[in-house]
Amino acid sequence: MIRLLVFSIIILLVTLKLNAQESTLSKNVSTFVIEAPELQTQKKIWLYLPEDYQTSDKKYPVIYMHDAQNLFDKKTSFAGEWEVDETLDSLKAQVIVVGIEHGNDKRLEELTPFTNEKYGGGKGDAYLEFIVNTLKPHIDKTYRTKTKAKNTAIFGSSLGGLISFYAVLKYPKVFGKAGVFSPSFWFSDKIYSYMEKSDKVNAKIYFLCGDKESDDMVPDLKKMETLLDRNRCYCLNLNKTVIIEDGQHNEKLWREGFKNAYLWLF
Repeated sequence: MIRLLVFSIIILLVTLKLNAQESTLSKNVSTFVIEAPELQTQKKIWLYLPEDYQTSDKKYPVIYMHDAQNLFDKKTSFAGEWEVDETLDSLKAQVIVVGIEHGNDKRLEELTPFTNEKYGGGKGDAYLEFIVNTLKPHIDKTYRTKTKAKNTAIFGSSLGGLISFYAVLKYPKVFGKAGVFSPSFWFSDKIYSYMEKSDKVNAKIYFLCGDKESDDMVPDLKKMETLLDRNRCYCLNLNKTVIIEDGQHNEKLWREGFKNAYLWLF
């Protein structure tokens, strides 16, 4: 009984602390909800518009990013935010970012294109169909966007890195760039065979990981890089790999790597 009471008090204090945190959201970020028939649910979308969007008639490239709860606002993040809005504001970046909230307990299913014997998953195709067939058409219709693949990136970390890499292979006419941070290639070996069977990959891809994430992270990334270099000549300089010394699997690594990834991709 006492343990239960102590546990309840701890949960309450953590909740109060989270609720008390001030929002770090930039004024250039807004949200909306859209139907996601491919997933039989609704999705909350976080939208970053450039500082000069309202005062110009320009069209902008677009980045689609996963795990929106962790991208812009410390108040909604699980373990720290990426500070995507602050970074882009400081650069006066000419880009639109579309952040897609993960599905909480459905996150693993949505961000994995193949199943894992232990963890399940494997509904990544439906998630990407939502982005390609529902979300992107809505964004392109509602906002001034550059719609071609060379101006459209997909970006994420961990399982988000996995699904982002898969996306440029499956939808080369939609996504011409990808930010692939700490990709969970361990989830299924099928991602390697899918890469090997893919047609020539023309997308620009920025890989990033830390050497203290797991025993397999760096070897898995190098394995995929080798397969990619067999698919297309490395001399084209279409992929870049950054391995951070002492880097761990967390938002700090991804936050600190986002700026350089954006600048290289765009």
